Amino acid sequence: MTTSKHIYFAAPLFAQSDLFYNQHLVEKIRKIDTELTVYLPQENAGINDKTAYADSKMIALADTDEVLKSDLMIALLDGLTIDAGVASEIGVAYAKGIPVIALYTDSRQQGADNLKKLKALQTPAENQFHYLNLYTVGLIKLNGSIVSTEDALLEQIKLFLEGSDLHDL
Repeated sequence: MTTSKHIYFAAPLFAQSDLFYNQHLVEKIRKIDTELTVYLPQENAGINDKTAYADSKMIALADTDEVLKSDLMIALLDGLTIDAGVASEIGVAYAKGIPVIALYTDSRQQGADNLKKLKALQTPAENQFHYLNLYTVGLIKLNGSIVSTEDALLEQIKLFLEGSDLHDL
């Protein structure tokens, strides 16, 4: 499959664990098709070498330019909240009609049919589930999809590259 598609990979990149996971997942995405270009911001030393200097405008211009060149955005939603930079990048993608496939692996989303967990929602401070900002989630769902596993993410990328509409997946 020759695609010549450009993917923007939006993810937190400040902890060593983030950097390793991002690289791990991008390597899997790049193996889908050798013609695929994946922009991983942490690989852009011009703005993300934290021993050097890049001001806010340099970072905003560089990453926004890459978002706007993209045919698809992959966004990682895991963490205490959706990373602020990721949320901003999702907003740019939505405004420009660039589809987003988001990965949300938080284990607290499991058990949605567990009656004890559901009943606990009636007790203050006993929410057994994780909350994501619904505005950002809505922007993704209006122009893409959210999956909960790496395999589902890779499958949706393949389907997108084959021409499938993310709204139908």
